[in-house]
Amino acid sequence: MTNFAKIFRPKTIEEVVGQKHLVSKESAFYKLLEQGNIPHSFFFGPPGCGKTTMAKIIANKLDAPFYELDATSLKVEQFRKIFSQYKGSLIKPVIFVDEVHRLSKTQQEVLLIPMEENIAIVIGASTENPYFTLTAGIRSRSMLFEFKPLSFEDLEELIEKVQKEIKFSIDHDAKKYLITSSAGDSRALLNLLEFAIKIDKNITVDTLKSLRPTMLKDGVSSDDSHYNLASAMIKSIRGSDVDAALYYLARLIDGGESPDFIARRLVILASEDIGNANPNALNLAVSTMSAVSKIGYPECRIILSQCLIYLASSPKSNSAYRAINDALKYVKEEQPLPFLDHLKSPSPQGYLYPHDFGGWVKQKYLKKPLKFYTSNQIGFEKTLHEWRKKIKQTKE
Repeated sequence: MTNFAKIFRPKTIEEVVGQKHLVSKESAFYKLLEQGNIPHSFFFGPPGCGKTTMAKIIANKLDAPFYELDATSLKVEQFRKIFSQYKGSLIKPVIFVDEVHRLSKTQQEVLLIPMEENIAIVIGASTENPYFTLTAGIRSRSMLFEFKPLSFEDLEELIEKVQKEIKFSIDHDAKKYLITSSAGDSRALLNLLEFAIKIDKNITVDTLKSLRPTMLKDGVSSDDSHYNLASAMIKSIRGSDVDAALYYLARLIDGGESPDFIARRLVILASEDIGNANPNALNLAVSTMSAVSKIGYPECRIILSQCLIYLASSPKSNSAYRAINDALKYVKEEQPLPFLDHLKSPSPQGYLYPHDFGGWVKQKYLKKPLKFYTSNQIGFEKTLHEWRKKIKQTKE
């Protein structure tokens, strides 16, 4: 039985369809591969965009043993067995870990010393950005490369490659459906094409739809991409448009987006765009993030919806966001201010302990006055502003 996905898998980087930012001769990735200096790497991107293929191309280019492992069923002993086999050897294998974001902390720790000593080249792949789940030690020893969904033109090029090897005809509408319904996934396209050809070498839209009645979600069109949908959802919440935000949330859910990714975006928004105008927004968003990680689809859609509606309906303020950005800008651009003597540790004489003065006492905390925070006085932020004024006025 033929398997198009295997038969038409690229063997060299020049054969790769798409990923021009990685495979063009001007790219850093291409130059490193040509030099044989590929670092420990983590690939992330949607299914069928070439992550596993690239790992195999690297192993072929380096003429290195290739070990393909799946993090969902991986045992620590598998790592240790491979590393012990090559320790002290001039041969450096390529260890490829699929679903790398599922590695436990213990499994990641086993990789640290072998990665540091370059016993093997470790490559991981994930449909999500693995840097959210990898430890700091793993991140500091590796590089991250994004793989993008294949474009309409990329998949059209792939069909033409197949036609050079296998004789079949496909009309314009059928080709369009084959490409758009595959949503940037070359594996999905090749699988559908393979079975359509088995039915009839004159491929029609009806044949394709009998095998794939609905399109796969998200991918080919830039308007439908993972990032644009998330961006549109966040901007709609920021603009307090509940229905628009729910529409984009539904698109993300229907497209199979990770609920953890959506929840993380909501947590960031709760602080960046609402902040102290409604401090409870952050509490609810963090609770949402915790809940969806334990519950998952389909039920967690309700939790995401509840949180989104609350955030979109909350008063908005970006004062905390602006304040820390301004403070960081100052710290990076200006010389550090010297500490005032009464603020040094341990507390010397001269420091006035506010609690001894009823909660507040006038004293200097900076060598020169700086101003980063300006309250927007929206929602609960107005209450905080009034508190600060009353505290100082009362004591003064």
